[in-house]
Amino acid sequence: MTSEAPVRLELDLPDLLVGWVCAAGVTVADSPPELADQLEALLADTSQWGLNDEVRVGVRDLLRGHGYKPSGRGKPASEFLVRAASTDEFPRINNLVDINNLMSLQTGWPISIIDRDLARTDQFMMRHGAADESFVFNAAGHEIGLGGLLLLAADDGRPLGNPVKDSMAAKLTQDTTRVLVVIYTSRAVTDAATVGAVAAEFADLLRAHGGATAVASGVVEPAES
Repeated sequence: MTSEAPVRLELDLPDLLVGWVCAAGVTVADSPPELADQLEALLADTSQWGLNDEVRVGVRDLLRGHGYKPSGRGKPASEFLVRAASTDEFPRINNLVDINNLMSLQTGWPISIIDRDLARTDQFMMRHGAADESFVFNAAGHEIGLGGLLLLAADDGRPLGNPVKDSMAAKLTQDTTRVLVVIYTSRAVTDAATVGAVAAEFADLLRAHGGATAVASGVVEPAES
C-alpha cells in the first residue's frame, strides 16, 4: 500500500494537524479479549485519558471562526466519549470502532473511521462546510448541520465525516474491508511527530485486532507560509 497521503487540505487553518491511517483486509467482528482488556484498563485509569482543559480548548478552537459553535450537542466526539466513560456508558461496538474509541479516549482527540468503498474514493479533502450542508449521522435519520464545520470530504466534495459526527453514507458495516482513519488535532496541544506516532499505533492495532493486511499511516499539516 502506498504511503502517499490520501487527504489534502483545502482550507486555511494553520493549527490543524491531521493524522491518517489507510488499511485494507480488515474484518469487522467482536473485539478479541486482548483488545477488550486494553480498553477496560484504560477506562479504569482516568490518569491515562487524554482530554484535559488544554486539549479541550485546542480542539474546540479548530472548529471556531467559520460560523460553527463547538458546544452542547455540537462539541467534539472525544468529549462525548469522556462523558460516556465517566458514567459507565462507554460503547462497545466492534473491533474497529473499539480501536477508534480507545485511541480517542487515550489522546482526547476526535477521530473518524469510514468505509473507503462506501465513500467511493481513495482520495479525500479537508474543507469547511457550506451554510446549507448537512448529513444524516445515525440510523434514526438525525441530521447535523455542517455550516462552518471542519469536514472530511471525498475528493469530489461530498461530506463524509467531521470531528463531531460521521455520515451514515460511509459508516462501517459488517462487510467493511477497507477503512480510512482521520485524527483531528491542533498544533496548540501537540506536534506532528506525536500525531504520526498515534497514527502508527492505530495502524498497529488494526493489524493486531482488525486483521489488516495492508496498512499505511502518516500526518498532513498546513504548509508554512
